[in-house]
Amino acid sequence: MDTHDTVVLFSEALILLGAAVIAVPISKRLGLGSVLGYLIAGIIIGPEVLRLFRETEDMLHVSELGVVLLLFVIGLELKPSRLWSMRKDIFGLGLTQVLLSAAGVMAYPHFVLGWSWQASVIAGFGLALSSTALVMQLLDERGETQSTHGRKSFAILLFQDIAFVPILLLVAILAPHGGEMADPAWLAIAKVVGAFAVVIGVGHYLINPFFTILARSGAREIMTAAGLFIVLAAATLMALAGLSMAMGAFLAGVLLAESRFRHQLEADIEPFRGMLLGLFFIAVGMTIDLGVLVSNWAALLLGVPALIATKFLTIYAAMRLFGSGHNDAIASALYLPQGGEFGFVVYAAAAAGGIITLADSSELIAAVVLSMALTPLLVRLIPRLQFQRKQTDREESFEGAGGTVLMIGFGRFGQMVSQLLLARGIDVTTIDNNLTRIDNAARFGFKVFYGDGRRIDVLRAAGAEHAELILVCTDGKDTTSRIAELVRESFPRALLGARSFDRTQTLELLKSDVDFELRETFESAMVFGRMALEHLSVDDESASEIEAEIRSRDRERLGLQLSGDIYSGLETLLATPEPLVPPRSAPERLNPEARKEARQDTDSGTDDDHV
Repeated sequence: MDTHDTVVLFSEALILLGAAVIAVPISKRLGLGSVLGYLIAGIIIGPEVLRLFRETEDMLHVSELGVVLLLFVIGLELKPSRLWSMRKDIFGLGLTQVLLSAAGVMAYPHFVLGWSWQASVIAGFGLALSSTALVMQLLDERGETQSTHGRKSFAILLFQDIAFVPILLLVAILAPHGGEMADPAWLAIAKVVGAFAVVIGVGHYLINPFFTILARSGAREIMTAAGLFIVLAAATLMALAGLSMAMGAFLAGVLLAESRFRHQLEADIEPFRGMLLGLFFIAVGMTIDLGVLVSNWAALLLGVPALIATKFLTIYAAMRLFGSGHNDAIASALYLPQGGEFGFVVYAAAAAGGIITLADSSELIAAVVLSMALTPLLVRLIPRLQFQRKQTDREESFEGAGGTVLMIGFGRFGQMVSQLLLARGIDVTTIDNNLTRIDNAARFGFKVFYGDGRRIDVLRAAGAEHAELILVCTDGKDTTSRIAELVRESFPRALLGARSFDRTQTLELLKSDVDFELRETFESAMVFGRMALEHLSVDDESASEIEAEIRSRDRERLGLQLSGDIYSGLETLLATPEPLVPPRSAPERLNPEARKEARQDTDSGTDDDHV
């Protein structure tokens, strides 16, 4: 590469970065979001306005790496067990949405524009696919990725990624003269199965040892390079098998979701994901052909609103059919009414196969891009169409944070814990993401910072790196486990305590090396049981003896369960429900000989039968 080529390359990078730096802040300032800013920047610097870039196809292909990395990061958040629990939404809700949307959308080109049924079917299925990159970016910006409608929307998008391959197969089938497949059907299936087997096998057996070896080298940049290598290798393998690269990256992320390196990988890849995803939206903006918009303005003026309205209604109907409430159905329907990036590939293949003309392909792609550009505006309508407006976002500000103790969660449990610490004069920093709870706490004089404890950047801003003790007092079982795991991996120097939901979570937390945990009902149950004994006229000494024995046996059972499974240590239970056996007295319960004799009596059949 000579000096001129180097200057051109750096000049193009400078233009891209400059356009993003100018357009995105202005767009967010106007309340339009970053995605629309990227799209506008692409239009301005593209071949239709300033003409600073002429060839945009290569840039679009390169920038698709941002979508690949996005799906990988999403996969890191989904353990296989959680993905399995979503199967109804993925294959039920997702399939229903695609079929309903395709049927509704294909009616317009067939009956209004007079297209052939083959072209209308391909147009319908292509436009039934939404933009994973756009929707997930919008959900992330608004902090709604883990909301109910966010999870439902992602399930639909994931099925659409799976449906992309059958749609391409349909293009080949409907092409004139039946089309030609690159491989026989059996070979294509074998490639897909083989690719899945390789990715799953490598992810399950080799990834952890591989990263362990790299971690011992102490070179952090190698860990980053290894993470990118894993993503690209899985994506490339899936692409060679005929699947989408994004699907391969997502699968790699899911397989690494239970790895102890997943938070490090997410932190390393996140900057690349953000920049490349922004580049992807700029490249999409560059693909807008203003000539097509001008020459087909009437069709697009009717077609794009018809597309959005049709997908809105079909997605809303599918959501309600699968049990979602009105608010969640409205939210998903306004996040997903656009066409998606997979439409570019579908329509290019359809044009190459002679199903549609190049002009029709350009018109469909223009409709996709326009619908994507309108989506950020549609999302702003969500609160207006819901029965109750959701809480507005609040800026995360951590000015004055950084106490000796960092408490995550200020519900009933956290409020009581804070009383003990504050009474001792200990400096406590508290964060919570419930705005009502924060406002109520302020009325009583408590300073609670707004923030999501599941985000490592929020924890750092709240002073986790310098806290002596971090307390996880959140309500949700999954949320608590996730935060505890993140804290232990990212801030190993801090002591870690967590509120446990039940015995199963206690075992999970202990295996995650928390310094201490407490089942939220255990202590209250012990005190309540002790009070019950006292009200039954059991003397204090006997009540204390029984309580101490129960606590001792509980600790012993936990130890056995840690090395075994949830059913280990049943023999340590001091008492088990025996409805048809006459109750024994407390001293008899505590007397090992009496317990032994009772078991022998039962075995010999002298006692009543057990249920």
